[in-house]
Amino acid sequence: MEITGRLTTNAQVRKTKTDKQVVVFTLAINDSYKKKGATEVTKLVTYIDCSYWRSSAIADYLTKGTIVQLSGRLNEPRIWQDLEGNTRANLSFTVSEIKILGGGNKSNGSSSVESKPSKNGITAQTVAATTGEDDLPF
Repeated sequence: MEITGRLTTNAQVRKTKTDKQVVVFTLAINDSYKKKGATEVTKLVTYIDCSYWRSSAIADYLTKGTIVQLSGRLNEPRIWQDLEGNTRANLSFTVSEIKILGGGNKSNGSSSVESKPSKNGITAQTVAATTGEDDLPF
């Protein structure tokens, strides 16, 4: 599954109890529609909590406002009731590939981070993180 949206805050690197690093961020996906016969457009924003387990170095590129296309899987929604008795739900997405499309604090006006190496030696070519599977037929 692929989703495209804009980061709501800078990505954070967190550690599990076993010292495994995970990059977490929230993606906002905007949509709009007009009901049949209506003149006004209804705008809808869906927020999805995302986690990326492959490399924490990409967190440097994932800043507030960055537009990304993500490949991965949508997890089961978490549904609960808050203290006031309202039903709440949370969507989460486990990311396997990230493509940076533009925007964000570090984009210096361009729509891409193609020429920007990070301190870990990762460039935009490797920012589109692969799943680690070989494309070779043998």
